[in-house]
Amino acid sequence: MTTQMLGKDEAEGYAEWFAVLADATRVRLLHALSTSRSGAMRVGDLAAALGISQSTCSHHVELLRRVGFVVVDKVGTSSLVSVNAACCTGLPHAADVVMGTLSTAPCCPADLPADVVTRPTAEADLPAVLDIYAEGLATRNATFETRVPTADEMRSRWLPDLAWVAEVDGEVVGWTAITPVSSRECYAGVGESSVYVAESARGRGVGKALLFTQVTEADKAGMWTLQTSIFPENRASLALHHSAGYRTLAVRTRVARLDGAWRDTVLLERRSEVN
Repeated sequence: MTTQMLGKDEAEGYAEWFAVLADATRVRLLHALSTSRSGAMRVGDLAAALGISQSTCSHHVELLRRVGFVVVDKVGTSSLVSVNAACCTGLPHAADVVMGTLSTAPCCPADLPADVVTRPTAEADLPAVLDIYAEGLATRNATFETRVPTADEMRSRWLPDLAWVAEVDGEVVGWTAITPVSSRECYAGVGESSVYVAESARGRGVGKALLFTQVTEADKAGMWTLQTSIFPENRASLALHHSAGYRTLAVRTRVARLDGAWRDTVLLERRSEVN
């Protein structure tokens, strides 16, 4: 449990967030935006979807905008509303802070796909690993890197015996690996994790299978802490890591630049219960 009392200013900020969501229409509005295929909707379309007047919809949008849950952009004479990606992690983090650290975090993902096989990475897998990494790099929502490393560079980053691939019908469709966070001996059990799934295999549970292998094998190897940084826009990866016992520690604002633009990242951590 947390040992430090929640500060007054922080508590007031969280209370404002929760107060804004204490209205069913605003909850429905936020859900409509977050599940929209385009990721953004015009106020008129939102109003029609919710069955409310456009003026009422604009009022609720403005309340959500003031606390940072949504972003409103003017497109011609229309207002285009989208979810503020940081709120997807900031709100769960606020709930964790208010309620204290979860005493029993999930061990690993459930409902693993029967057709996905995971195994340690072999030398012959590296070309496929690099191809999958290149796909993730191209999304600009997976890593700050802009260049695909060589096989030797990639292999040298990983801790020995802590890299795995996922196969479907004998084809490598994903990989995960753990890299050291420091050369100091006191941090020998702390690693930075990465997970990548081929674009053609997304939505099939490959990530779940990889995370299951990652966290269970890392526990066996004596790793006591795994951490990772994820772009807040990468909501699928955030949900996947939460299912494996990772918890949100912080949203790091404008932590680094990608293609000349400042980007935020979400810092997550998983603490082993056996080490």
